[in-house]
Amino acid sequence: MDGMSLLTITVLAVFVGFEVVSKVSSTLHTPLMSGANAIHGIILVGAIIVAGQAADPWVLAVALLAVVLATANLVGGFVVTDRMLEMFRGRQRPSSNAGGPGGSVASGGAEPATTVEPGDKGRRQ
Repeated sequence: MDGMSLLTITVLAVFVGFEVVSKVSSTLHTPLMSGANAIHGIILVGAIIVAGQAADPWVLAVALLAVVLATANLVGGFVVTDRMLEMFRGRQRPSSNAGGPGGSVASGGAEPATTVEPGDKGRRQ
């Protein structure tokens, strides 16, 4: 393929990708991000292989750029997925070792329930 065909395919892929992703419901972003992370891992491996076999300096430069961009996309995908899953964790249940309906005898009654919000990281309210 000549350079103009590759450029045309790239531009069309960008437009189609933007249209497809912008129409996705927000509840589906976490599963799609997980699938995209797997695809970006494959892209990263391919970019590394191309960079290792590059003979021309411009091919090496483009391949190294692809490695950098694929790595950033892969790491960013995992960070976004982790943050989105953190939102779904919600509140923790109170521990069930309180010693029955009246609570523990040593504690003098039931302890207040502990809730953890996404930004709290285990602080009591």
